[in-house]
Amino acid sequence: MCGIVGYVGPRAALDVLVPGLEGLEYRGYDSAGVALIGAGGLTVTKTAGRMADLVAALDAEPITGSVGIGHTRWATHGAPTTGNAHPHRDCDGTVAVIHNGIVENWAALRAKLIANGHEFASDTDTEVIAHLVEDRADMDLADAVRDVMKLADGSLAIAVVRTDEPKRIVAARRGSPLVIGRGDGENFLASDIPAFLRHTKKVIAVDDDRVVDLTAESIVITDLDGNETPISEREIEWDLEAAEKGGYPTFMLKEINEQPTAITDTLRGRIDGTGRIEFSELELDNKIIRMIDKVFVIACGTSYHAAMMAKYAIERWTRLPVEIDIASEFRYRDPVLDDRSLVIGISQSGETIDTLAAIRYAKAQGATVVGLSNVVDSALARDADAVLYTRCGPEIGVAATKTFTTQLVMLQLFGLYLAQNRGTLDPGTIGNLVAAIKELPQTVERALQLEDQIRGMTGEWADTRDFFFLGRAGDFPVAMEGALKLKEIAYVRAEGYPAGEMKHGPISLIEKGVVVIGIATDSHVRAKTLSNMEEMKARGGTIVMVVEEGDEDEVASVADHVIAVPNSPDLICIVNAVVPLQFLAYHIANAKGLDVDKPRNLAKTVTVE
Repeated sequence: MCGIVGYVGPRAALDVLVPGLEGLEYRGYDSAGVALIGAGGLTVTKTAGRMADLVAALDAEPITGSVGIGHTRWATHGAPTTGNAHPHRDCDGTVAVIHNGIVENWAALRAKLIANGHEFASDTDTEVIAHLVEDRADMDLADAVRDVMKLADGSLAIAVVRTDEPKRIVAARRGSPLVIGRGDGENFLASDIPAFLRHTKKVIAVDDDRVVDLTAESIVITDLDGNETPISEREIEWDLEAAEKGGYPTFMLKEINEQPTAITDTLRGRIDGTGRIEFSELELDNKIIRMIDKVFVIACGTSYHAAMMAKYAIERWTRLPVEIDIASEFRYRDPVLDDRSLVIGISQSGETIDTLAAIRYAKAQGATVVGLSNVVDSALARDADAVLYTRCGPEIGVAATKTFTTQLVMLQLFGLYLAQNRGTLDPGTIGNLVAAIKELPQTVERALQLEDQIRGMTGEWADTRDFFFLGRAGDFPVAMEGALKLKEIAYVRAEGYPAGEMKHGPISLIEKGVVVIGIATDSHVRAKTLSNMEEMKARGGTIVMVVEEGDEDEVASVADHVIAVPNSPDLICIVNAVVPLQFLAYHIANAKGLDVDKPRNLAKTVTVE
């Protein structure tokens, strides 16, 4: 997500901050800014748009200082404007703050600060931190930051400068990444190593709930009670290109491994302490939710597979009828919509032209439209009546991975939110399902440990041309997504089918050398899926079964390979099942020597019909 850079030392800070921020551009951003402390006090320059816009602003009005912080913002609270760009200042301009993450209790903190006379200049959650530090002007800066960290809930990687301590940066971390670079008579901080790798390879990773006190000559790390903690330093051996990928060979592999964090960030602040689901950003009247009598879910590509899952979840949990549509076809079938219809439009970029056209059509028919996007203030967010954001940060690889799993999680949560507000499930059942969703970061982390097993399986399939992915009920969308991933990056024929549909024609294509992947995590249809897989085996197919842990023996007789994913309740478990299929596509493509980050003929965002 956001990029953070800080510098304290003898150089002109801009000479470190600007290249450092440019080194983090791969993370994606919508605005950028810097704050320096120099002879003239605290100076802030920031702009919406690209780094080139910030550089132009700095060229037009140069600023100086040898202590500074810089930031590239990926909007979460507030539109991507210059006013909402970081750094943020306090009321009297003596404090500047940059922040990566989300302050979950920002609204309550802001209300209290306003009541105490503070004036806010932005719509962000981050600005509350600057005002909280301002209220602690009589405290040592590190003590003030420790105090603020105890008050603020959520994901926090922050860096703070204050004019009365001009040779110092104080930073802190909880949940969001923060690393320190040790130099010779100078020190650096950043959200990721590429920001300072050209200056030093000596790196200190900051643990959660730690506060870093940084001067040119010293690095002191403490816990939130002020107790000094040991510093563990290591020497980086990567080059700059590898560092941008976090040491992974490709962005796609990095993003597959980022999924536990992406799910954690997507869930953050949306489930209260009692297990009740809250969508503060939704702004959708409960009266509208209760009067809905039909739901349409529209999307394209990978997002369409998330829509397929949403149909199963919403119908199963709310008993509302749900139709799913490929967005490019929606308008042309003349769908029946009215003011009791809810339309959910899904687009990771929020700019997919077919989806935008579809939701505009739906609004013109009187339907209520909820958008699901990963990009704040995207066209989808602006056009919808209400919007929900996944929070997985930028996805550089063209083939969707973490954006898909966070869409699944958000749609599951939204399905339960509808059930909660319509009273179609008892609170105990909802509570159990919500608890399982909260465990997904841990279960997906365990699913990531299957990579070595899958790499070993796929080595023999580099020249295989035909794959089938089969599933029933909630497993069917997983099958469709597994097939799409393999087509996208490995350029082979891969078809996703409902397992029971194979006997109605496609089974004629099964022969020796065809690989058939069966997904069987939805318990109430598992036996039928296994029966269908027996039919594939009888015709010479190589059988791969994806099941939950504990079901391996049940499928051993039919499967040539068994992949066991962590257990979760039906529908929720499919998030775990997606991960090994991402690895399967990745390693087959890798064995073929293909560029998985930039598959041929594809674009990340489709902006033409």
